[in-house]
Amino acid sequence: MAKMNEIRERIKSINDIKKITNAMYLISSSKLKKARKDLDATEPYFDKLLYAMRSILSRVPEEAEELTFFDEREHIPQEKRKQALLIITADKGMCGAYNHNVIEKAEAVMSETGMNYLYVMGQVGRMYFQRKAKAENIELAESFFYTTQNPTLYRARSIAEELMEKFRSGEVDDVYMVYTDMQKASEYEVRIQQILPLDVTHFVPVGEEAAKHHEAEFFPDIESVMRHLIPNFMKGLIYGAMVESFCSEQQARMTAMDSATTSAKDMLSTLSLQYNRARQAAITQEISEICGNSLK
Repeated sequence: MAKMNEIRERIKSINDIKKITNAMYLISSSKLKKARKDLDATEPYFDKLLYAMRSILSRVPEEAEELTFFDEREHIPQEKRKQALLIITADKGMCGAYNHNVIEKAEAVMSETGMNYLYVMGQVGRMYFQRKAKAENIELAESFFYTTQNPTLYRARSIAEELMEKFRSGEVDDVYMVYTDMQKASEYEVRIQQILPLDVTHFVPVGEEAAKHHEAEFFPDIESVMRHLIPNFMKGLIYGAMVESFCSEQQARMTAMDSATTSAKDMLSTLSLQYNRARQAAITQEISEICGNSLK
């Protein structure tokens, strides 16, 4: 009887866990759909913005290299360059190896130089790098508290302005972003993207298309035009990364919770079989005892 009670308690416990993992799967699925819908709604605007950037820079490719946010500061050697990393992790776990993969990729970039300034989104990554910053030459932006839940354009703009100001003032020479990009329905890839300084070759068309745009007049000047345009472009770039990371996190959590639910079902099937065998053995034993007593 003791064994049957133990199995019954385990079945009840696993059933409770299965309900939780199934609920988390459904919640992540709902959040994933909403985030994708928000991204699809804003993509046309940023596509037009990217087209405007290409159109302008195709007319002034040589002058563009001298603009503030295109300055590569080639006079600073690699070992003395100060780089800032915007790292997007999750606010919580239970999403497989998602957080581990992002942190591992970020550390690979950090190993290339000894001067790193970290801007970490997500509680998991923030707690990890807070511990790491005490032991190594890492400066963590303590006032940079942003959640990765429900990305917004307002949040993306605030982050973009802070990073651009650090670059403009010369406090950092390179700005990288570490985020995750969904490849397929159940796969994601951790990506590293340099967002500052901007690279003219990413915008200026090549060949005949570039030759068509050789005359243009900018008022009051090209620097003023780009000063207005680039912040909006950076905002869209960071917002897209935030949404992709959020979608990847929800997809990773869905996969983890689905696997947990499947494992729970398998365990319940095994325990049910063990319980039925124990129950049958107990009944057989009782019948044997009754028969033995009746023969005496």
